[in-house]
Amino acid sequence: MGQKSMLPVEDVIMDAVKYQRQKIEAPHLTGYSLKLSTWLLESYLLSGPIIAYTLRANKYTEKLSQTVIPDAPLFAPQFPEQADLESAVEVCEETTSPQERVEVALKCLPSSFSSSDVPFQYWRIRDYARAYRTGSTTPSDVAGRLIEAIEDSQARDPPLGLFISYDSKDIRKQAAESTRRFSEGTPLSILDGIFMAVKDEVDCLPYSTRGGTTWFHKVRDVKKDAVCVARLRECGIIFVGKTNQHELGSGTTGINPHYGSARNPHDPNRYTGGSSAGSAALVACGLCPAALGTDGGGSVRIPSALCGIVGLKATHGRISTEGVLELGWTVEVVTPMASTVEDLLLVYAAMLGSRPNDVTVSKPSLPCFPILEGSEHGKIDVAKAIGSITFGKYKEWFEDVSNPEILKACERVLEQLKEKYGVQINDVKLPELDEMRMAHVVTIGSEIAAATNTHYSSGRRCDISYEIRNTLALMRSFTSRDYVAAQRLRRRAMFYHMEAFKTVDVIVTPTTPMTAPVIPKSAAKIGESNLVLGGDLMRFVVAPNFLGFPAISVPVGYDKHGLPIGLQLIGGPWSEATLMRLAAAIENMCASEKKQPAVFYDLLQAS
Repeated sequence: MGQKSMLPVEDVIMDAVKYQRQKIEAPHLTGYSLKLSTWLLESYLLSGPIIAYTLRANKYTEKLSQTVIPDAPLFAPQFPEQADLESAVEVCEETTSPQERVEVALKCLPSSFSSSDVPFQYWRIRDYARAYRTGSTTPSDVAGRLIEAIEDSQARDPPLGLFISYDSKDIRKQAAESTRRFSEGTPLSILDGIFMAVKDEVDCLPYSTRGGTTWFHKVRDVKKDAVCVARLRECGIIFVGKTNQHELGSGTTGINPHYGSARNPHDPNRYTGGSSAGSAALVACGLCPAALGTDGGGSVRIPSALCGIVGLKATHGRISTEGVLELGWTVEVVTPMASTVEDLLLVYAAMLGSRPNDVTVSKPSLPCFPILEGSEHGKIDVAKAIGSITFGKYKEWFEDVSNPEILKACERVLEQLKEKYGVQINDVKLPELDEMRMAHVVTIGSEIAAATNTHYSSGRRCDISYEIRNTLALMRSFTSRDYVAAQRLRRRAMFYHMEAFKTVDVIVTPTTPMTAPVIPKSAAKIGESNLVLGGDLMRFVVAPNFLGFPAISVPVGYDKHGLPIGLQLIGGPWSEATLMRLAAAIENMCASEKKQPAVFYDLLQAS
């Protein structure tokens, strides 16, 4: 096949762009077929031809090696300086303390934060704080109920598989210290006594960091908390352990044969989504109001959507990744997920702050927090701020879903936003989405392969699960030429999206084209390789990772099986405040439909 040439990005006629649905060709493998596939892919004689065929069948060879891309590479997300701050926000300096930032964010929340006219609502951080301050319960009391709930989750059939490690003694110790502070009238912040867990890629003492493997803790010591964990701990957060995840963050279902796959609280026979699987599931079942995940390819937004919670992917460079097991340097961020938008905002306020020595991203704008409807900022017309937002909708892409109930729920919410606030919804075109998907796969795959290469080559390969060994075989086949071609495509994709943001404020899509898939029985012990499912789950989430934009997933309803549906909002650089304000408005509109998960632990009921 001869070479093809792409037009210079400036010469592409946007209105002439036609949507091309991604088509992934790969076998669905579980059980012994997965083992056989791994043997073939690691065979010295057979792996080359098999991988070459796979790349050709999925057009990687055609679109990377055999296409002239007339653009310079862009090796990390870079944005122009933000000209204007977002409207209706409270601004603070990045150098302020986590406690001060949380206080600023707290003033942005609605003055009324509970309602009795909805069928179900999660306990919020302010519910816990009020219970502690009125003396109706203590952090130590909640710690006891939490530990009982964790034990119950493990004893279920099947186990929920939420944690890789937790220490009940350490939980009780932290809770006792928080209880003492309340008895002395010296809580550190509104977050004091709030329980959180962290994904197993984030350093959090006294735990090791395994990244979902059985061995990473043996080759990498944890000597201190990750920066984001340390900031939250300054505010009084009680950390309860390390959550289960897809091994090495290299999958979208959350399956992990080493530790038992995390189960979806809405239906334990279904996946949570991944890779931040345990973090999403424990928030959804009520164990914690919030948790930390990492997002390199939708790894926070996918499980948030499938589990019915809120998940933020912050702008690349907004939150320090120091102390995080970095497996995708240019695409991955550490970021919060929570049961409600207001809890997400409080945790985000505490943990934000870029890494001072990080020169790979543009200088962040000043941190700011959205003033939400119902707050005491009487002079701010929040409804007007929401109504001024212009949404961008790429119709053919938006409608490319497997479950029509997802499209119905997402369309309904957009209509409600138009009716209530008068938001404008414009058509947009985003060329080369499939090329961007391929470029993201090559980028994150090459970065994970590089991050694990020394350990893989020195004998750790056989300690990795079969699915991830298959994935790594593909990742390790990418060449430097492929990587540079992918970065050339990154520059093109950045141009297209930044052009779209000249006319719209937010790009809207479903978060996933399907609700939570069933876990095959044959996958439980050995694992599952399903690249088609993985690609489908990632259909809408790639751009925020590859290009560094912020994005948020917010629940907007359920399908006929009672499984959650998520709507994704993608913003321009540093627009987290706008996204959270919109998510809060959507959350309020959908409150009457909120359903309690099939597995739910009510840790404040006894109060």
